[in-house]
Amino acid sequence: MERLVELFFNVEVMATYWPRILEGFWVTIGIAVVVVLLGLSLGLVLAVVRLAGFKPLNWLLIFLIDVFRAIPALVIIYLFYFALPYAGIKLSSVTAPVLTLSLILAAFSEEVYWAAIKSLPKGQWEAARSTGLSFLSTTGFVILPQAIRRSIPMLTNRTIAITKGTALGSTVAVQEILNQSLSAQSIAANPSPLTLGALLYLVIFAPLVLFSRWIEKRYGWAH
Repeated sequence: MERLVELFFNVEVMATYWPRILEGFWVTIGIAVVVVLLGLSLGLVLAVVRLAGFKPLNWLLIFLIDVFRAIPALVIIYLFYFALPYAGIKLSSVTAPVLTLSLILAAFSEEVYWAAIKSLPKGQWEAARSTGLSFLSTTGFVILPQAIRRSIPMLTNRTIAITKGTALGSTVAVQEILNQSLSAQSIAANPSPLTLGALLYLVIFAPLVLFSRWIEKRYGWAH
C-alpha cells in the first residue's frame, strides 16, 4: 500500500508539477469549448442543408458524414497534421485536433438532428406552410425548436464522449492535460502526475455528466 501511494499519490511530486498540469487543464477546457460550439453548430447547419432536399449535395453530405463517423479520431488527426502539409495546407498542433473533433461531432450531431426532424409529424410542416410561412421560416420557427429539444438526450451523451477526445491532442504535442502529465511523469520518474491529470479530467467531465442528466430531464423530448 505504501508503494502504491508513493508511486501514484505522491503529494510532493504532484505539488511540484501542479502549475504545468494546471496550464494543460485550461488548454483542455479551451479546446473542448471550441469543439462543442463548432461541432453542434455545424451539425445543425448540415441538417438544415440536407433538409433542402438537393439530392447530389445530400449524397455528398451523407458520404462525408459517414466517413467522419467511421474513421477513428486519431487517424484523422494524423492525416490533418502530417499529411495535409504535403498538399500545401499546414495546420497547427492545436488546429488539427480541434478541427478533427469538431467535424466528428458535427457528423454525429447532424445525424441526431436529422433523426429528430424526421420524427416530427408531417402535419407540423403542412400546418406551418398553410399559414403562409416560407420553407426557412417553417424550419427555423416551427421544426428546429422541436427537433433540437428531441435531440438533447443523444446530443449531450455524444458531445461528452467526443470532447473527451481532447486527450488525443497529446499525440501532436498539444500542451493539454495528458501531454503535460506525461511530460511531468517522465521528468519525475513517477506516475503521480498522471493521477493528478486523471483527477483534473474528472473535474471537467463529472460536472458535465451531471449537467447532461439534468438537462435531459428538463428539456428532453419525453417531458
